[in-house]
Amino acid sequence: MSKIAKLFKGSSSSSSSSSKHHRSRGGPSPQEAIHKLRETEEMLTKKQDYLEKKIEEELMTAKRHGTKNKRAALQALKKKKRLEQQLTQIDGTLSTIEFQREALENSHTNTEVLKNMGYAANAMKKVHENMDVGKIDDLLQDITEQQDVAREISDAISSPFGDTFDEDELLAELAELEEEDMENNMMSMGGLPSVPSSRMPSAPQSHRASAKKRVEEDDDMRMLASWAT
Repeated sequence: MSKIAKLFKGSSSSSSSSSKHHRSRGGPSPQEAIHKLRETEEMLTKKQDYLEKKIEEELMTAKRHGTKNKRAALQALKKKKRLEQQLTQIDGTLSTIEFQREALENSHTNTEVLKNMGYAANAMKKVHENMDVGKIDDLLQDITEQQDVAREISDAISSPFGDTFDEDELLAELAELEEEDMENNMMSMGGLPSVPSSRMPSAPQSHRASAKKRVEEDDDMRMLASWAT
């Protein structure tokens, strides 16, 4: 029996006893199954490393013997081929296990999500147990009424105090004032400028004194001219 067969036989017998133990207590949990799959992946990965090293060794043996010892070289190449077949099988097994583990992890995640959503739904249901739709409507109506009262109070506070006047009457009075002012401007522009009633200002005293002095000097000049003749 090959080592791989023994390996899987031992693993299957262990899994069988483990399965019986799990069935006795209701089956393995998702976490346990995921853990087992990860252990299997780790074991097969180590097996891959071992096979790759053995393949490299057989290849080196075949090269070392070469045509000098064809029988030993061919034997090494045949063993290398068998090891490569085992490596290929392990690659396929790892892919299958990885796919199964990812599917189980996704299922476990979905289960946890649904469980938590159900837990939240129950909590919401418990919160709403003490709520009455009729009471909520009454509460909303009370809130609306209080908002209306607050709006009325605000309008009353913001309204102006004191005497109130009719705006139309004030506008009519303003129009009359403008019309009267326009008529006054037209009358002042159409009439002749009035003659000032006040007397013209008299000449200054100094100007009159100078004129009198010139007259006296002219008389003196005439007298001297008559003596000379």
